[in-house]
Amino acid sequence: MTGGDILLAGIVLLGASVQWLTGMGFALVAVPALVLLLGPAQGVVLANCAAGAISVVGLAGGWRQVRARAMVPLCAAAACTVPAGAWLTRQLPTPALMLVMGGLVTAAVLLVMRGARVPALRGTRGAVAAGAAGGFMNAAAGVGGPPISLYAVNAGWTVREFVPNAQFYGVVVNAFSVAANGVPSLRTTQWAVVVSALIMGAVIGRGLAGRIPEPRARLLVLSLALAGGVTAVGKGSWGVWGW
Repeated sequence: MTGGDILLAGIVLLGASVQWLTGMGFALVAVPALVLLLGPAQGVVLANCAAGAISVVGLAGGWRQVRARAMVPLCAAAACTVPAGAWLTRQLPTPALMLVMGGLVTAAVLLVMRGARVPALRGTRGAVAAGAAGGFMNAAAGVGGPPISLYAVNAGWTVREFVPNAQFYGVVVNAFSVAANGVPSLRTTQWAVVVSALIMGAVIGRGLAGRIPEPRARLLVLSLALAGGVTAVGKGSWGVWGW
């Protein structure tokens, strides 16, 4: 196992732990680091695969709470914009793509931190707008959750209502994203590292869930994600403009 494999394991372990601890955060925490480690294209598709797997497992116990009627416009809109996000990742050079991804992560984290109230994100039109933004961001940058979080805030959903629906959305949008972007080109050892880290992260996250207050845990997740997003913006800017 190389030093890069150990770093990969740590990133996935941290992302999986915070996802199971707070119900959110794998992509926000892991994508900036995965992009810096593996490159934008490989980092995003690995995040899509891992986040999708976590959503499948999480949904197994809560699928009865999914609001099917509310999820139809969200998922349908995401399906329409995923190809555009996947196309963007193939068109931009690596530094520009890293700049875009870091910017999207940073903006998404700041919006979630504010809990922005946006009248346009209510009703069916709001669901379509949030789903479309989430699908594009998920395929382009691996972070499709923040628009859905903002939609849930504006729709007045409780945390218990949000989690199973967010997991359902995660299964759907990540399946579309993997279909559009493909699977990451990892060595067998790297795949073993990723799977092991996902399992260990689930165990750690569930073990800590009752010991760390949720507001503090969410703040930690968002702070880590913000730091990663800003770092990706800095590295992308250096490559684009030679700063």
